[in-house]
Amino acid sequence: MFGLGETAIATIVAVSVTLSFPLFLYGAWIMIDAEAVTWGVLVHHLKFILTGLTLTTVPLLGWMAPRFLEQLNGFAALHAFLGLQAYAMLAFGATGIVRVFRAKWRHNLYHDYDEDVLLDEIGDENMRFWRRRIRIGVFGYVFFWLLAYVVGMARYLTKYGIV
Repeated sequence: MFGLGETAIATIVAVSVTLSFPLFLYGAWIMIDAEAVTWGVLVHHLKFILTGLTLTTVPLLGWMAPRFLEQLNGFAALHAFLGLQAYAMLAFGATGIVRVFRAKWRHNLYHDYDEDVLLDEIGDENMRFWRRRIRIGVFGYVFFWLLAYVVGMARYLTKYGIV
């Protein structure tokens, strides 16, 4: 990859994944700090979350996953298992996100945009359920992401002779 050695690429991947965490935290803070979750707040939040997901997922798909079978051991399997659990929780939360965006579409909020419309006001009787599902998915993602991160950094430090 671009003439870089394995250690340099591993370091770039570690930095990329590490940089995603502050974006996740700030994205979460946006939602926690908001008195009312409007579409404007949601879009602002998603800018940080999607950037963080990109910084984590691109190295996963481009470098970690293709090398997985070459490095198969207990530590790698644990790292992969925790990472897969994180993405499973993200998928669980995404089912709620899809419902929120469908409700927005159904109420024509893409064309008649009102930044101050609250998510609970768009008419879907199950909106609280879907938002709870999003919260569980997000919490689960961050929990398993942190565990996978710790295991991944321990693998990085051990494999590349830093520890």
